Amino acid sequence: MTHPTIDGHAPRGEVRGIALFCHGGTATSVAPPKERALSLVRMRAIEQFVRSSAAHRGISTHLLRYRVAGWNGAAADAYNDVRWAIEQLQAEHGAQVPIVLVGHSMGGRAALRAGGDPQVVAVCGLAPWTPPGEPVHHLRGKTIAILHGRGDRWVPARLSADFALRAREDGASVARFTAPGGHSMLRGALRWHRFARDVVLGATGIEPMRADIANAIERPVPEGLAIPL
Repeated sequence: MTHPTIDGHAPRGEVRGIALFCHGGTATSVAPPKERALSLVRMRAIEQFVRSSAAHRGISTHLLRYRVAGWNGAAADAYNDVRWAIEQLQAEHGAQVPIVLVGHSMGGRAALRAGGDPQVVAVCGLAPWTPPGEPVHHLRGKTIAILHGRGDRWVPARLSADFALRAREDGASVARFTAPGGHSMLRGALRWHRFARDVVLGATGIEPMRADIANAIERPVPEGLAIPL
């Protein structure tokens, strides 16, 4: 695959908001993502859930397929693909439609890294891979909603806890929740799906932000960054 691809679904009427879904991957790989990779299958399911429950409200949903499955160190391939996708969506829908990035694992890292774009109003990080030192300054003024499984053995929840704290201290509006289960988001799958949908609808202004997320943003550190969901 020489270019990333976007599987997009626009609503029939006016596009009031855009949700870009960024699937997980691996630390190092130059092979294309496998069609049956669990990370892609799970993100496709979340995109389909959001589409089925929000398309009639004006949400356009788009599933990004990366060129390669790996982050690949300084190359940050997934981040560059998310940047490319944002530019494609801006060209298609204009510069006024709010964009929400939804990313899982490596896709969460890529979405958070790309979240500083002026058109991006929020990032929904699902068990995001946020290594120590991952930049946060560009997220000042953005809404960041994170959900992480307490039993995650692939990407320990303490990593997103550290990221959330640093982002909050640097001026982002951060709410972070924890849930039972591990990295695959299979346990209590509906909880993860609804969380992503509600962040999309709330951040685009189609609905008020979900009460527990809005309240968490206002709560002090560390209470607002470690709320059981």
